[in-house]
Amino acid sequence: MNRAEVSSEKKIVLQFTALTFCIAYGVSGVLIILGQFGYRFYGMVYSLQHFAMNIPFAVYILSPAIASYIVLKKNEKISGFREWVKPIIFIKNKLTVYLLIVGGIVLYFGIRMIAAGREEMQLPFYMFLLSLPGNFIIGGLEEAGWTYVLQPRLDKKYGFILASAAVGVIWIFWHIPLFFIPGTNHCEGMIDFWMFNVQVMSLSFFRGAVCRIAGKGRVSAYVLFHTMFNAASSLFGPVTWSETVGANTAMIVFSIIIVIVDKRFRETFYGKF
Repeated sequence: MNRAEVSSEKKIVLQFTALTFCIAYGVSGVLIILGQFGYRFYGMVYSLQHFAMNIPFAVYILSPAIASYIVLKKNEKISGFREWVKPIIFIKNKLTVYLLIVGGIVLYFGIRMIAAGREEMQLPFYMFLLSLPGNFIIGGLEEAGWTYVLQPRLDKKYGFILASAAVGVIWIFWHIPLFFIPGTNHCEGMIDFWMFNVQVMSLSFFRGAVCRIAGKGRVSAYVLFHTMFNAASSLFGPVTWSETVGANTAMIVFSIIIVIVDKRFRETFYGKF
């Protein structure tokens, strides 16, 4: 890239990050204040009132996606909504990408079960299927920002390790308001702050690995993984430190190995042409 392109990419990263946090912290700040007067998020929606109260929370959760569209449109990287949404729902990925996604899910939750001495899930598997649509919106669509805008641009400039670590730190700070918004699992004490941060960091490394392998289909691939991961998390109940250390260490090592193997494969076979 020439100097102008580098400057443009840097501007996009800064604008996206700033706008994401302005939306997220602005909305969540209001919700935290309103929590003193009875506001709460409803994980299960049973009425129109619950649905209406969840809309502002959805804006917070979708802040990376909202910022992604605004910034990419402003910088003329996309012409409109149709072009923006195409990579998010792009389903024509390589088989290896889908195997990687499923492998990441199996590895993470398999180690959790081994570390916990469990032989079965706490909820039936059909709950995983039923929760996929909700977790696509509240979770998966975050990747319209992190994977669409942030990860690939930082990776191109700083490389896999530094980019994954940087996005992980940003992601941690973006999640902090969840621990103060009434009604969320984070605020209700069902999710430990420090264990959650370890998980966020390890999944950021896995995001980086998926981005390297998936190429053009990276956004939709990690949207799928994030959706499936959140849906699967509900089947296993509270996590312990032994599960956290075991599963997340394995994910980071797995991610690094994937990137190393992919790099050597490309250098060996594609470098000849």
